[in-house]
Amino acid sequence: MTDKDTSTSLSSTVMDSPMGPLTIVANDAGLRAVLWPGDDPARVPLGETAKTTNHPVLVAAVDQLSEYFAGDRQRFDLLLDPIGTDFQQSAWMALRAIPYGTTVSYGEQAAAMGDKRKARAVGAANGRNPISIIVPCHRVVGSNGSLTGFAGGLESKQWLLDHESKTAQLSEIETVSTQ
Repeated sequence: MTDKDTSTSLSSTVMDSPMGPLTIVANDAGLRAVLWPGDDPARVPLGETAKTTNHPVLVAAVDQLSEYFAGDRQRFDLLLDPIGTDFQQSAWMALRAIPYGTTVSYGEQAAAMGDKRKARAVGAANGRNPISIIVPCHRVVGSNGSLTGFAGGLESKQWLLDHESKTAQLSEIETVSTQ
């Protein structure tokens, strides 16, 4: 995939989250962006969007994100339509392979993509990830396990990791108790 035409009709809505309001952007092809409060418009250039609450992709995204925040969803099932270079697209696909409740380093992500020497390029691609949370760039940490840059801020990244860790542990307990 390559950079796509950004002139397609985009719809947006805002939903509340534990980290503040998130702006959700979509078109008929799929989800284009999940943006943080105060997100830099240059990070994810979108152009004009029409505010709505009834676009089917937006409705599904809000429903699934609400389930995620409630601890009831670990995988998203949404059509995605991010704009990015071929390398960015491959980095974002690698993000989607990181299991819920776990973390990997940028070097590990780069190795999974075929070249562990591209950790910095992977970090730059992750920084341009337009679909936060659903394409889980928050699951990537520094080589020493430290939290590093995140468009939503390090407090939001920590919240997401803590949330996933807690709900993943609860899921394991529920699975063991039902066997």
